[in-house]
Amino acid sequence: MKQVEVQIMSQTYLLACPVDGEEALREAVAKVDAAMCRIRDAGKVKARDRIAVLAALNIAFDAAHRDPALAFRNSSFGTPDGADGGDTAALPAAAEEALRTMVARIDAALADDDRLL
Repeated sequence: MKQVEVQIMSQTYLLACPVDGEEALREAVAKVDAAMCRIRDAGKVKARDRIAVLAALNIAFDAAHRDPALAFRNSSFGTPDGADGGDTAALPAAAEEALRTMVARIDAALADDDRLL
């Protein structure tokens, strides 16, 4: 693992990434930074934690629509057992675990505020 220094909304973060993953990490950081700055610049949301959650939701929504396999259907993040009546497929185990990890990291980041809204 290597350490990479990045900036998101003018705040510096030191992130760990695989040696061959720096380019992908920087692309992800650019997407997150752009999404957060767009929300901040709209002027309706000021709190950094709220901006981060809204940006994460927007990015996840966009990703799910580009690749339906990433949609939160038939998983712990959606309607279980296809109860919505649609033809759904479960997320691959790796994607499910990645989402759980992301939610845990968001929860940890918001823990100091002790509330989402």
